[in-house]
Amino acid sequence: MRPARTFTSLALIAGLMPATAMAQEIYGGVYAHGVETPFTFETNEGGTDLQAGIRFDPIEGLADVQPYVFGSVNLDGDTSFVGAGVSWKAEVGPVYLRPGVGLVIHDGPELRVDPVDGYRTDLGSRVLFEPEVAIGVDLSEKFSVEASWVHISNARLFNSEQNPGIDMMGLRVNIGF
Repeated sequence: MRPARTFTSLALIAGLMPATAMAQEIYGGVYAHGVETPFTFETNEGGTDLQAGIRFDPIEGLADVQPYVFGSVNLDGDTSFVGAGVSWKAEVGPVYLRPGVGLVIHDGPELRVDPVDGYRTDLGSRVLFEPEVAIGVDLSEKFSVEASWVHISNARLFNSEQNPGIDMMGLRVNIGF
């Protein structure tokens, strides 16, 4: 079952983090999968994703840059993935912007071709880039809510002929420690 494999992979990635890294917050959310944006082409995927992750203490000397690990499971059986990256929280009072970038490993098909026009709709590589951005608000010292966009694609680096990518948009809740 793909969701079980996805969460197993997330646990393995988390286990590889240095022992000195301490979790600062956990997060989880619900996302629309396969949202059409200028950054993607049609992949014929959709449905709902559940995402969960852990953000760790900031990396010393890097201006509050936080490493994270996370997983995303598509409830309709389309592409799920796990990944790791870094994000930065730029606060203006209780409102903030959180850009991030990482790498993910996905379980989408290795080759998928649109039956109508013959265009390849697979993601071109098992490893993908994962830029994201969130706009959030601190509800208290320990809780915040974010509207976020997560994008996965190969940026045409692994396959110069195609790069459909997948965009997810949703809401997530962050719980700090």
